[in-house]
Amino acid sequence: MYEPFEHQKVTTDFIINNPRCLITSDPGTGKTRSVLDAIKNNKTRTLVLAPLSILESSWGDDIAKFTPEITYSIAYAKNREKAFLGTEDVVITNHDAVKWIKKNDHVLCGFDTLVIDEFTAFKNKDSQRSKACRKIAEAFSNRIAMSGTPNSNTITDIWHPTLIVDDGERLGHRFFSFRSSVCTSSFNGFANEWHDKPEAQEIVGAALSDINIRYELTDCIDMPAQSVHTTYVTLPKKIQQQYEQLAEDNVLYTGQTTINAVHAGAKVKKLLQLCTGSIYDEHGTAQGIHAERYELVMQLVAERSQSLVAFNWKHEREQLTMLAAKMGITYGVIDGSVQASKRKDIVDRLQAGQLQVVFCHPQSAGHGLTMTKAKTVIWASPTYNAEHYVQFNRRIYRAGQTEKTEVIQIAAKDTWETDVYQKLAGKTGKMEELLSVLKQLHTNRRIAS
Repeated sequence: MYEPFEHQKVTTDFIINNPRCLITSDPGTGKTRSVLDAIKNNKTRTLVLAPLSILESSWGDDIAKFTPEITYSIAYAKNREKAFLGTEDVVITNHDAVKWIKKNDHVLCGFDTLVIDEFTAFKNKDSQRSKACRKIAEAFSNRIAMSGTPNSNTITDIWHPTLIVDDGERLGHRFFSFRSSVCTSSFNGFANEWHDKPEAQEIVGAALSDINIRYELTDCIDMPAQSVHTTYVTLPKKIQQQYEQLAEDNVLYTGQTTINAVHAGAKVKKLLQLCTGSIYDEHGTAQGIHAERYELVMQLVAERSQSLVAFNWKHEREQLTMLAAKMGITYGVIDGSVQASKRKDIVDRLQAGQLQVVFCHPQSAGHGLTMTKAKTVIWASPTYNAEHYVQFNRRIYRAGQTEKTEVIQIAAKDTWETDVYQKLAGKTGKMEELLSVLKQLHTNRRIAS
């Protein structure tokens, strides 16, 4: 009933013929289907590590739809040991479960294949989660790692996920040696900063070419265009004055409390908060609000049939949901406070046309979810995280989308917000450069064979 696309068949064959592989195809190209078909072919017991929000909505649903002959269980914290010690072909669990698995490694007996969905979760070599994943990977002969955003900040993001897959064969066993080979350092007055060398993408792409497969979404599917533009707001005079005071003095008195920004990073964070209508004190309490930005966002929502709105702060969610209720706009919310089962229900209701907008924290709704009923993504405020930015925009730009889509970025004039969007463009540009190299090397290999 559900014949795979040609690129999915090629990806499946690649996995079958390469026990250690990286899949860097775009979000929305159907990587999960290709992996499931390979699991079905290999008949190996498989552990899948994936974002908590998509254990059921992506992996569970795709197994039921494409490979119903595969049995599976989802291991949550409350039923992990029972799930692992069962007889199902596939056990699906979240990234953070690796710490529990490391302590209880007896549960890995009988497993042959490890699948890491969104391998950027393990890019920080020093985190407990990454160290645990590296350790448990040793129990698997077959290792598959997937991500359409492999180096969202720097080329070094890809080092540790690759180490997990190939035990250091291609990018080396030592991080600092790898960084020195692909980055240069400069002193910023406080510490050394590392920057990708101009040829870093080509060096890494060539090293990974034999274990990597990549397809762009537009190579696989005739996709309608997606446009990106910025809509500007002007801060109220009082807020602009507060912004300038904090920018100059590192201190702001709101009338109720004093806000201190002790270093440059803290100052930028507080300035961005202030742009969005509130600023948080040392106790985490929001101080002040100005609603003009959210009135603009909700005006844009009201003018469209279905939209997704990204927010970064709690006060943004509160303002947006309050205005939606006041305007009679049907909405859902996906953030860290919403259970996975509830998120699936919200996605299903949006796809059925029952919701006009879903307000999302991009970290909670940035992977695996298909929300193609929406044609617009609105960023109520910017994020520094390029992976969250790209992945969230791809919730509407993926297989199943039949209409043109748009991304609207909201920014306050003459503030750091415009700089954040510019920095995002630079980060995504570097990521696209590596992905372009990987794609070309994959294409060349196919032609040669």
